[in-house]
Amino acid sequence: MAEEGRKPHVKLIAKNRRALFDYHVEDKVEAGIALTGTEVKSLRDGSAQLSDSYAVGQRGELFLLNAQIPPYKPAGPLQNHEPKRSRKLLLHRREIEKLLDKQQKAGYALIPLSLYFKEGRAKVEIGVCKGKASHDKRDAIAERDAKREIDRARRR
Repeated sequence: MAEEGRKPHVKLIAKNRRALFDYHVEDKVEAGIALTGTEVKSLRDGSAQLSDSYAVGQRGELFLLNAQIPPYKPAGPLQNHEPKRSRKLLLHRREIEKLLDKQQKAGYALIPLSLYFKEGRAKVEIGVCKGKASHDKRDAIAERDAKREIDRARRR
């Protein structure tokens, strides 16, 4: 455990940048993720992809679907894992129920925002997200371009 006043060591593996462009993030939750040995080794190499992935509830449990963790190269084909298999998310029952209640609202989805190691354990940050309309996306692009121009002007 982390000592008082000391920040936990966090190593970012993958970030879902597309989710921040396509969705408004209403709430965030940190969840553990159940992995096999070769998946952990592949993540330690720093390779994973969260685009097009989402979380779904089944029988009181939460699963991460379409998250791609590539096979670990040194392991043989018999010991390796399926790259896009569903992975169980580790949360308390109350947290799962709260997330699923929020997801039942119209237009909401559970989207993974980032995947990282925190004190040696794999964690995924899940966001309760609502889809953006196309005009919201255009506003985000215009805002990003304006910020880029301001930064260029400051450097000159």
